[in-house]
Amino acid sequence: MKLNFNPVTKEEIHQLEIALLVGTLFRKEVLEEIRNSAERLTWVDSLAVAAGALARAKAGMTASEIAEELGRTEATIREHVKGETKAGKLVNETYELLKEGKLSVEGLIGEGIKVVTTTTGSDEKLQEVKKELEEIKQKLESVIQKL
Repeated sequence: MKLNFNPVTKEEIHQLEIALLVGTLFRKEVLEEIRNSAERLTWVDSLAVAAGALARAKAGMTASEIAEELGRTEATIREHVKGETKAGKLVNETYELLKEGKLSVEGLIGEGIKVVTTTTGSDEKLQEVKKELEEIKQKLESVIQKL
C-alpha cells in the first residue's frame, strides 16, 4: 500500500493518521518514554491527537475543522501541527521519516505490524522486543477504541 502524504479522502487521512501513530509509538525513544511514564494513557492520547491533527492538516483542513473533529481546542491542534508539543514534535519527525523512506509503512496499516530494524541483535532480544510491541499494540487498540 502506498501512503499518501497529502491525503484527499477520509480513508487516506485515516491511513496516514494510523501510520503516524503506530510509527511514532514504535520509535525507541517513545517506547522508553511510555515504559517509564506514570501517565501512559495521557501520553498515548497526546500522540493519537497529534497524529490525527497532522494527518488532517496535511489534507488541508483548518485548525478549526480539526479541533471540532478531534474534540480539542484550536490552540492544541496548532501546537501539535507546528511541533510545539512533545507529541507533536515526535509525530512531525515520524512524518518526515516516512516521507523520506527511512521508516517503512509496510505492515503498519492492515493485518499486523512488521518491525523493520537497521541494527542486528540476538534472536532472544528480538523476541523480547516483539513481545513488548505486541503488548503495546493491544493497549493502543484499547485506547483507540475508547477514543
